[in-house]
Amino acid sequence: MTQQQKQPLAVAIMGPTASGKTAMALEIACRIPSEIISVDSALVYRGMDIGTAKPNAAELAAAPHHLIDIIDPADAYSAAQFCKDTLRLTAEIRARGKLPLLVGGTMMYFKTLMDGLDELPAADPALRAQLDLDTTRIGTPGLHARLAQLDPATAARLKPNDAQRIQRALEIIALTGQPMSQLLALRPKTALPFTLLPLALEPSDRSVLHQRIEARFDAMLHGGPGRNLLDEVATLRARGDLHPGLPSIRCVGYRQAWEYLDGQYDLPTLREKGIIATRQLAKRQLTWLRAMPQRIALDCLSPNAIDQVLRHIHQAI
Repeated sequence: MTQQQKQPLAVAIMGPTASGKTAMALEIACRIPSEIISVDSALVYRGMDIGTAKPNAAELAAAPHHLIDIIDPADAYSAAQFCKDTLRLTAEIRARGKLPLLVGGTMMYFKTLMDGLDELPAADPALRAQLDLDTTRIGTPGLHARLAQLDPATAARLKPNDAQRIQRALEIIALTGQPMSQLLALRPKTALPFTLLPLALEPSDRSVLHQRIEARFDAMLHGGPGRNLLDEVATLRARGDLHPGLPSIRCVGYRQAWEYLDGQYDLPTLREKGIIATRQLAKRQLTWLRAMPQRIALDCLSPNAIDQVLRHIHQAI
């Protein structure tokens, strides 16, 4: 038996939006004493429940959950912070004699965890403020063009409108004098102190996933007073300190609802744009998954999916 096999086990339940990850995790928790670590960059925000499809009170009570409702929408939460929190939580959960279940669809968090933790410099508030000013002055595409000159490899894998990651790449260059791509290639990575079993819930029929996405977005729009996406976003807007440039408001559904409340389009257009954006998110998530050769792909539409998941877990324990 290798040293890696002797390490404690953690299970990743990955998949695109609407693939049934939460339900699967709760099914596992009913059979194996477990605690759930959310791997979702939107569920971290307090006051953002409807548009994120946050687990409801009954689901949260069915098993202990972590990394949900931990920061304010005005703040940011990084992949590095996620990894730090997850390493701490998995150790605590194992110490309680339970199985850590890492459940969600933020594939960058999973990739960072699986590939190892890169020792990159922490954010610099003054530098971030300057980059924000540069973004206002020349736009995110202008920053992307600057990055393409300084770090072509990183610029090539980032979209020209990905403001957060472009700024981070430029910040690293300014702080270290080296391109992020070079640092990632040369710096040693920290090995995980546990064995991660990567289970991916992937639909055998993409049209069924699209139907689920459409039904869920409609449910978000048409909940009762105070229980629908538009009321939730209106409450966020009323705070006065949030804006569309924040990572929280850029979340799928929230950005479209914010633009609707700005009067940019009517309700049918909001519905169309929200569903299209969610489908595009699911497509990106599946693309990330298929680039993970170590994953174990399972059909989330199979009636015996839970049996397959449990078999893989019991084999790994």
